[in-house]
Amino acid sequence: MSVNIKPLADRVVVKPAEAETTTKGGIIIPDSAKEKPQRGTVVAVGGGKKDEPMTVKVGDSVLYGKYSGTELTIEGEDYLIMRESDIFAVV
Repeated sequence: MSVNIKPLADRVVVKPAEAETTTKGGIIIPDSAKEKPQRGTVVAVGGGKKDEPMTVKVGDSVLYGKYSGTELTIEGEDYLIMRESDIFAVV
């Protein structure tokens, strides 16, 4: 999966994972009650800052804060663009 966007400096573009549609017990969750995913896949990485190289790379599965990043839609797909520091971990 590749996008036609090149983030600047220490920013990354993340494709959020799909929100859960059912609970472990099998109950269907309506759209209005779904939580925002906090996991996604990195699809584009900026060049980093002069003295801080990037540590994530395209294809990494990452965990980020619930309200991190700015939502954007490219060719009908939803993405988040955020600073690398908003990413908590690579999983």
